[in-house]
Amino acid sequence: MTNEHEDDVLRAAHSRRSFLKRTTAAAAITLAPAALVKAAEDKLDEKGAEYFEKLPLQIEVNGKPYSLQVEPRVTLLDLLREQLHLTGSKKGCDYGQCGACTVHVDGQRVLSCLSLAVMQDGKKITTIEGLQNGDDLHPMQEAFIEHDGFQCGYCTPGQIMSAVACIREGHAKNDADIREYMSGNICRCGAYPNIVDAIKDVVKKGGVK
Repeated sequence: MTNEHEDDVLRAAHSRRSFLKRTTAAAAITLAPAALVKAAEDKLDEKGAEYFEKLPLQIEVNGKPYSLQVEPRVTLLDLLREQLHLTGSKKGCDYGQCGACTVHVDGQRVLSCLSLAVMQDGKKITTIEGLQNGDDLHPMQEAFIEHDGFQCGYCTPGQIMSAVACIREGHAKNDADIREYMSGNICRCGAYPNIVDAIKDVVKKGGVK
């Protein structure tokens, strides 16, 4: 009886995992561009057993084009860190609440832990690694160093990406605006005053392109 019971438990667990895998893939597919879904459909076998295991993805990251195959459930953050080995973007809360994973998608700041990779087809991604020009740091990176805008440094990539976007969006006119539009980025070390000073310094010196 014990062995039969264990077999039943294992079968039930396998069934649950299969169900969750299929529903996760299905949810991602409903959000995916039609062209991607069509490409995945063309690769399915007769029984459709693969359940859209992977989808084609064409993206540009930090000026470099990539042609990839990704699972529908993979987030942009995991794609960047695990497949492209761009580990500057940090996985903090993984719930979109800390801002450590902030990147730019077509110039707009995005929480990469909440964004599916397949939704970025044809888009241009910029991570913290793509801000500097060769050995020359971006003005915001220099300002963070000059004003000691970081301590442990874990949140710094997301802070800098949001800071650049904050200026581009026109939300860095005063301290109150900066604090409001940077509020999605948490610094557990409490370096907020220095971060504000860094942003103001970049604005004073001409902003960012």
